[in-house]
Amino acid sequence: MKRAIPVVVLSIAGLVPVWRYEPSPGGTTSAAEPTTAPSTSSSSSGTVVKGTTIKTEKGPVQVQVTFEGDRISAVRMLRQPDHPQTAAAVPKLVAETLKAQSADVDTVSGATITSDAYKTSLQAAIDAKGA
Repeated sequence: MKRAIPVVVLSIAGLVPVWRYEPSPGGTTSAAEPTTAPSTSSSSSGTVVKGTTIKTEKGPVQVQVTFEGDRISAVRMLRQPDHPQTAAAVPKLVAETLKAQSADVDTVSGATITSDAYKTSLQAAIDAKGA
């Protein structure tokens, strides 16, 4: 009987956080939920296309791509999660994009969610340019 009371008390204490747990707003969000459509504009430096804004559990991701003819000349992040891994991943993703000239780039380790959303937004911008 001396052991039963502490076991019951500790069991209840362990279950209270489980009962009180609330998932983050919106639950788990995949990287394939666009919130805005791509848009295109022309400037003296080429055609500028904004990719789709992608909602992720880390935050929204949106790219802006500048094309000179059919080549990608620049990629800029318009929206990105405020996270150290994302900040480290963006230059790698942009460099890979300029090298590959497509959305077929490697995912950056440690920033998988942002990388997937980046590629989705980038592909939407490339598709909008071609349309």
